[in-house]
Amino acid sequence: MDTSLIVLLAVVAMGAIAITYIVTAKNKPADSKKNAADTSSPSIQMQLQAHERLILLVDRIALPNLISRVGKTAMSAREMQHLLTQNIRDEFEYNITQQIYVSADAWSAVKNLKEQNMLIVNQLANLLPPNATGLDLNKLLLEFLMNDKKGTLHELVSEVLSYEAKKLM
Repeated sequence: MDTSLIVLLAVVAMGAIAITYIVTAKNKPADSKKNAADTSSPSIQMQLQAHERLILLVDRIALPNLISRVGKTAMSAREMQHLLTQNIRDEFEYNITQQIYVSADAWSAVKNLKEQNMLIVNQLANLLPPNATGLDLNKLLLEFLMNDKKGTLHELVSEVLSYEAKKLM
């Protein structure tokens, strides 16, 4: 199977998962508001801070933001691939404890975004010739994201986290 087709299918699947979560979350009964009101204020504050940190994580591992932050021109494509995937892993691992404060669905959306971004980076890097530069990889990634809006799942995951945080307030 063609690599770009695999990437496209993965992106579509991730988008479907996120959309399903949003639709399901919006159709849940209003009891979750009551449960939030019954919870102690420090607990709600911790949950809100976790959502805030995860939204920041989602923004930091969004491929366009990641490329602009770590992109160096004097690297090979393989070095850039390693740098991008390592940054995604590091950001995710730094925030892994936040999962105890958010719903399983929200955490799953964050994990799926991490996996999807790493898959895109790895798949597109494998399409490049061995002598490609980091700039070549960055251009290919940005072109992919511009041509396939489903590749920007980070916006959808941010909406999921934001929606969940607003239910707490």
